[in-house]
Amino acid sequence: MKINKLCWLGLMLLAVGATAQTETAPERKEIDAPAAPSFNKERLIPIEMPRHITLRFGIDPLTLTIGPDGVVRYVMVAISPAGTLTALYEGIRCPNWEVKTYARYSASGQWSSVSNPEWRAMNDQPSRHARTFAKQGACQNGAAVPASVAEIINTLKNPGQSSQH
Repeated sequence: MKINKLCWLGLMLLAVGATAQTETAPERKEIDAPAAPSFNKERLIPIEMPRHITLRFGIDPLTLTIGPDGVVRYVMVAISPAGTLTALYEGIRCPNWEVKTYARYSASGQWSSVSNPEWRAMNDQPSRHARTFAKQGACQNGAAVPASVAEIINTLKNPGQSSQH
């Protein structure tokens, strides 16, 4: 009986220690986002959106980065059925399930910086494309940060080969 109590006590101490480490782990400080990168619509990797959405979405893999702050940054391109192109330079924080838009690209061919970019939940309706991208590759397997840009690209190009968030 004494051994069982000691084992139980040891497990409780381990659990308390693990909880304390989790609660006191320092949060990564977000870096200033680099300027919006150039993109090429010919390189887009499609993001599979629900059928009722008429816009086609894709990520230019050469714009995809994972910063030292753990933020996955990318250019998401949207093309209308009429061929009108718009793009968003965004970042995703996987552990928080949040997205931030840094800049918007218009049909005029210019980037416009968002004056006060803020993190918002990916569950918001305007963030459907970001949530879909997160599920299809950016935040795969529920990981806080993907292992690499190459891993995200591979997952996007080969859907269904790994479990999703």
